[in-house]
Amino acid sequence: MRVPVLTWHSNNILGEDYARNDHVALAADLRLIQRLGLRIVPLSQVVDVLLGGAPASSVDHAVTLSFDDGSWFDWHDIEHPTCGPQRGFAGILRDFAAETGAAVHATSFVIVSPEARQVLDRTCLVGRGWWGDGWWREAQREGLMAIESHSWDHNHATLPAGMGLDAGKGSFAGIDDHAAADAEIRRASDWLDAHLAPHRCTLFAYPYGEASDYLVGEYLPRFQREHRLRAAFGVEPRPIEAGANRWNLPRYVCGAHWRDPAELERLLRDS
Repeated sequence: MRVPVLTWHSNNILGEDYARNDHVALAADLRLIQRLGLRIVPLSQVVDVLLGGAPASSVDHAVTLSFDDGSWFDWHDIEHPTCGPQRGFAGILRDFAAETGAAVHATSFVIVSPEARQVLDRTCLVGRGWWGDGWWREAQREGLMAIESHSWDHNHATLPAGMGLDAGKGSFAGIDDHAAADAEIRRASDWLDAHLAPHRCTLFAYPYGEASDYLVGEYLPRFQREHRLRAAFGVEPRPIEAGANRWNLPRYVCGAHWRDPAELERLLRDS
């Protein structure tokens, strides 16, 4: 098994070209994946193979797609205040499937706390309610996109005092004890399971890509009965291979690990 996990952020809209707009990049990258003869499989299927629940042949010549932060832009078309109309990530996936007939699926890692998302909508976007969760159940029902955990509140730097963890905001590396881990990880799983039933949250992506030694080596493997996750994802740029650490699986991130289609093609050919 050797499967690249590719990641985009729908909030990355800083211009109208590939390098500054992950919507433009995603649309182009899907066509490149098709041209290279690669299949798109669900991220959960790759985890099944890794954990021995499915044959390796089920992910041969495959890639998998993930989105981080889970804003309205993942699901809906929007009118961006400076860059104009933007096709949402879900629409881009549907367009690709209609054009090519290929199977397509993505996993959206969402920030779970409603209160935190209200703050982030003002501090990181433009205060138009674009960080809501009203689309999550619809996404699960359609089957185009799975909703999974990107933590309770990302321990985000812009959250005010008294919201979330007061120490070490702006980093996930400091989540180094059971109480903090439960507040960020188990609490998010509990909320998603309650609000998206019968769907069960089983995958987690580290905010900022920061996988602390405590989370990877202690909390996630030892307390699995409590948090109920099957795997967690960082941002080390390499494909998932047999024997990989299920609590810190690698991913490639658009804008960090590739910045144009030629770089992505080299990455995929090397993988």
